[in-house]
Amino acid sequence: MASVLVVEDDQFVRSALIRHLTEASHTVRSVGTALEALREVAHFRFDVVILDLGLPDLDGAEALKMLRGITDVPVIIATARDDETEIVRLLNDGADDYLTKPFSVEHLSARMSAVLRRSRAAAGEAPPSRVIQVGGLSIDPLRRQAELDGSRLDLTRREFDLLAFLAGRPGVVVPRKELLAEVWQQSYGDDQTIDVHLSWLRRKLGETAARPRYLHTLRGVGVKLEPPR
Repeated sequence: MASVLVVEDDQFVRSALIRHLTEASHTVRSVGTALEALREVAHFRFDVVILDLGLPDLDGAEALKMLRGITDVPVIIATARDDETEIVRLLNDGADDYLTKPFSVEHLSARMSAVLRRSRAAAGEAPPSRVIQVGGLSIDPLRRQAELDGSRLDLTRREFDLLAFLAGRPGVVVPRKELLAEVWQQSYGDDQTIDVHLSWLRRKLGETAARPRYLHTLRGVGVKLEPPR
C-alpha cells in the first residue's frame, strides 16, 4: 500500500484514478491545481505523486521543478503530450517516469510498482560508511554533500547523483547506458541527457570539455572521473 497524491484537473480522469488506486488499497489525496499540490507535499508525506501537465494555474513542467525544490518524492507524469523532446526534458528535470494518456489502469499500476520498488530499494540501502575522496573532490553520499578543494559545491540532486556514481568508480570508464540505468533509472534516453548534466558539473568543477580536470569523456565509449594529473 502506498500514499499517493493525484494532481489532475479533469474531474472524470481524477475520479477514475482515485477509484482505481483506492481499490488497490492505496491511500489517495487529490488536488486540481499546482499550488494545491505544492501545499500538499509541504504538509503530508507521499510515496508517489501522479502529476498532470495541463493544470489551470501553472504548467505541470513548472510545477515539477517547484516540487523538486522541496521534495524527492517519486513523480510520475501523466499527460496527453507525447513529444519526445519534452519527455526527455521532464525526466531531466526530475520526473521518475512518464505515462501518455490514454493509459490503462494496469499500465499505471505497473509503472507505480516499478517506481516504488526503486524508491524503497534506495531507501533501504545501507548508508555508505565513508566519504569518497578523488583528488581535491570530497563526496559524502550519506549527507549528500560535495566539496572541491574545501569549498562546498552547490549541486542539484541529479548532478550530485552523477558525480557520486562516477567518483565511486575513479578511473573507470562508465558506459552511457549504465549511467542512464543507474543515475537516471531509465532504460532509454539520448546522449544529450548526460551531456547537459556533464556540462553543468564541469562548470561547477571549474573545467570545460576542451580542458577537463576531473571529468573525461571518451567519444563512443563513456565517461570517467579521475584526479587531475
